[in-house]
Amino acid sequence: MSGVIDSVSWVLVRGRTVLFVRTGGRSRFYLPGGKREPGETDAGCLTREVREELGVRLDAASLRRFADLDEPADGYTDGRRVHMTAYTADHDGRLAPQGEVVELAWFGTADADRVPAAGRRVLGLLAERGEID
Repeated sequence: MSGVIDSVSWVLVRGRTVLFVRTGGRSRFYLPGGKREPGETDAGCLTREVREELGVRLDAASLRRFADLDEPADGYTDGRRVHMTAYTADHDGRLAPQGEVVELAWFGTADADRVPAAGRRVLGLLAERGEID
């Protein structure tokens, strides 16, 4: 069954690297965020997911669309794709793994093999803009 996974993600750049998270039982790292619940807005979904995954509060007023991505979905062999709307935003609190997230990592372009296609695309866009190495 092919289809589209609709998701939102948070792009946080610090020290010329980007924040990625890893959930238990997975080897790849993903951008923080997730799938929208029925009737949920991008802002509502992203603030909920980031709070659940990282224990911080996003400043909804600071949300800025970074990119709309359409890439092969990781872990599916049926042609499924992920449509991801990526945002930047300010946050309050200390980043720490929560819930299903077991590890945080800060990656640059040299780490592209550790993330799925959507993550590689974000790394490439940030490198083109000169924001990461």
